[in-house]
Amino acid sequence: MIKIGLTGGIGTGKTTVAKIFEKLDVPVYYADDRAKEIMQTDPGIIRQIKDLLGVDAYRDNSLNTKYISDIVFSDKDKLAKLEAIVHPVVRKDFLDWVARQDTECVVIENAILHKSGMDKMVDFIIVVTAGDKIRMERLKKRDGKSENDIKKIIKNQKYEKKLLKNNVFLIKNNGDIRELRNKVIEILSIIKLKC
Repeated sequence: MIKIGLTGGIGTGKTTVAKIFEKLDVPVYYADDRAKEIMQTDPGIIRQIKDLLGVDAYRDNSLNTKYISDIVFSDKDKLAKLEAIVHPVVRKDFLDWVARQDTECVVIENAILHKSGMDKMVDFIIVVTAGDKIRMERLKKRDGKSENDIKKIIKNQKYEKKLLKNNVFLIKNNGDIRELRNKVIEILSIIKLKC
């Protein structure tokens, strides 16, 4: 089975690319969504997060994402400790999910693919980029976040150009959805030919 990592910073359109893969009948594992679900339902993870960030990390038995984001995007030490709690569990969850798939290839959508160590679990990587102005406009419209909040998240997700190497494809998502779909189809064809 071919495993494709799909990554890129917030507002670049990687989720849109993931939805295109799904329409092409390629299953997609959404790492961030699964991480949130695990953080919401796993009693051991919940206890560790409360120990790290305080009981306010959960409000009415629900993950308090605004509270957590405000802390971890301002404190690199706390962010690293939170990632050390969550990333290993998500990596295992991904492998369990892959084992249940019966398909030629799968995609894992993950904004921090390299930072989480999941880049070592895939055969190919697609990096989605977009201009900063376009990203800001998308995020303000989609999430209603302030420009300052968006800049903090983007800074945490900075992509190093040295990561772009063999078996890595780059999609510049500054155009329309049709152009984006055509790029995805082209890359998927190339990947299938390589295997």
